[in-house]
Amino acid sequence: MDDTTAEQVRDFIATALPCEHLVVDGDGRHFFATIVSAEFEGLSRVRRHQRVYAALGDRMHEQVHALSMTTLTPAEFATQAPAAAVGAADLHHH
Repeated sequence: MDDTTAEQVRDFIATALPCEHLVVDGDGRHFFATIVSAEFEGLSRVRRHQRVYAALGDRMHEQVHALSMTTLTPAEFATQAPAAAVGAADLHHH
């Protein structure tokens, strides 16, 4: 199977999760995403990540080897420096 592109991962997330800001970088197997969504309001970091996994569905197991993500609400994003990694965690699926 061809490697999944960062653009495809971005599209998978954007299709299922309304995002105010979404950036995905990666090498075809390992990806890093900054995801800003009002849907994260009031959710713990774990619940936010579960919401992203739900957006990816089966692709998380089949096409995305590893995903590191920063999940922020719009208010949190507005107060963070662009390089901030608040809420980031390395999550690997084999």
